[in-house]
Amino acid sequence: MSRPADATTEDLATPYTSRLLPWLLTGGGIIGLVAAMILTIEKFALLRDPAYIPTCSINPVLSCGSIMSTPQAEAFGFPNPLLGIAGFAVVTTIGVGTLSGARFARWFWLGLQAGATFGVVFVHWLIYQSLYKISALCPYCMVVWAVTIPIFWYTTLCNVQHGYLPVPASLRAAGRHLARYHTVVLTIWYLAVAVAVLQAFWDYWMTLL
Repeated sequence: MSRPADATTEDLATPYTSRLLPWLLTGGGIIGLVAAMILTIEKFALLRDPAYIPTCSINPVLSCGSIMSTPQAEAFGFPNPLLGIAGFAVVTTIGVGTLSGARFARWFWLGLQAGATFGVVFVHWLIYQSLYKISALCPYCMVVWAVTIPIFWYTTLCNVQHGYLPVPASLRAAGRHLARYHTVVLTIWYLAVAVAVLQAFWDYWMTLL
């Protein structure tokens, strides 16, 4: 039987997903929005005064200033945090709306999926650039990494479970199976990023011991 196009998360998702996704969108959106706003403020301060040292420049590795001065920090011709402000504001609004009982059509959830997919791909490109090209980490950027990954993961799980994404039945079944171990997948994902950070700056970490 086909699912109604305007069904809510509460109607269609498994109980834990139904409870988790609205809170994740709201909380993750707010955290990401705050981090993006701080980065934007720091970027503008650096543009006004090239000698300015951002508050997140702590040591040779945790150095926002090193990243903000690179072309990667303006991948689309303007400061990357402006994308974060726009994107996380939308995510927060969707989360609050869902918590208040708003009903969204299938196309709306697919739009969120497109945005979350762009976000997670862009974040992983930035992770690669930070670790292996720029050789510096930005603490506020890492906050953005940390919230973008679960936003993408749980949005994808919900859309697969709902049947919103046009995927074969076998992949939908796999999605339902993965949903049972959703925190395991997320933990492995975080650990993979953490291992990459450790490996990329191993020599520096060893000097701290």
